[in-house]
Amino acid sequence: MAAPSRLASTLSLIEGPQTLGRGRGFWSAFALVLVLACAYPLFADGYDVGNNVYFFNWTFMALGLSLIWGYGGALSFGQTAFFGVAAYAYGIIAINLGDAYGLTVFALVAAVAISALFAAVLGYFLFFGRISGVFLGIVTLSVTLVLERFMAQTAGPEWKIGTARLNGFNGMGGMSPLTIPFPGGDITLFPDVGLYYVTLALMVIAYLALRMLVNSRFGNVLVAIRENPERAEMLGYDIRKYQLGAFVIGSGLAGLSGVLYTAWGQYITPSSMGMTAAALPIVWVAVGGRSDLTATLLGTLLVLAGFQALTIYGSQYALVVMGFLLVVTVLVAPRGIILGLGSVVARVFRRRPVRGEG
Repeated sequence: MAAPSRLASTLSLIEGPQTLGRGRGFWSAFALVLVLACAYPLFADGYDVGNNVYFFNWTFMALGLSLIWGYGGALSFGQTAFFGVAAYAYGIIAINLGDAYGLTVFALVAAVAISALFAAVLGYFLFFGRISGVFLGIVTLSVTLVLERFMAQTAGPEWKIGTARLNGFNGMGGMSPLTIPFPGGDITLFPDVGLYYVTLALMVIAYLALRMLVNSRFGNVLVAIRENPERAEMLGYDIRKYQLGAFVIGSGLAGLSGVLYTAWGQYITPSSMGMTAAALPIVWVAVGGRSDLTATLLGTLLVLAGFQALTIYGSQYALVVMGFLLVVTVLVAPRGIILGLGSVVARVFRRRPVRGEG
């Protein structure tokens, strides 16, 4: 009896009130999309597969920001800071240890942990210092830009850790790709089919785990804090702990994006923490719908695909369109375009008369 009870509890969390999408129809569509995604490399060339890995890499950062901002109500421009910290940490560890015995997997875990630790220290001073609202955004953006400026000036030969040269604004390269230890020999995940499946699996796990988290007691309290922090505190909740927890988890996911991006391209530069890079995740999450994980995931993938298509005509045009899209979203569909469309469709179906009614 215990196993069915645990399964029912898990399903109730995955389909809880804090996330859209439930029932047989939604999960059938989810399974169909997942099957198509798994079959995609069988029919696509290597370039397209690697390009999709690039798209998948950014979804972790977006999902993390959805947790921090959409569910927790704390606007953070620091996602690219944690992205960069984990990316450089992975590069340094991977270059020094190499890829034998699957040590790059250790580098991945260690880099994400370093990013989360940095977020915990910064978040402690932010939330326990009662910094909120626009000031939280200003501080996190400042930290991001300070890190970017610091890494840009590490071009001299003295800026190295072990055998890893930081290389300043030129960026650090030469790190090993991800390798998975296997009895018959380590499996090297170059930016093709192997890395595609690993990144896809991690994305699905992160999405489902976050659905369970935001529908748990933790997520319900986090939403209550977003709606009315004073009332949540009056009810006896230490809102600082919940905000800090969401900040660390979301920032750790940004760190995972940084590691996977670096393993994909085997290269990282300080520009990944610049002003433009810091603003783009805000656009992805806002356009899709920051208060729902599914809308965030779909919106991020669609906006990334559109952004890449627009860069054919020049990156400046792509950035202008992204800025315009954000303005339109804020003015016309403040909850997000995908969430707005979903609400319209739901209203249409609710208004359809039942057969037999006059």
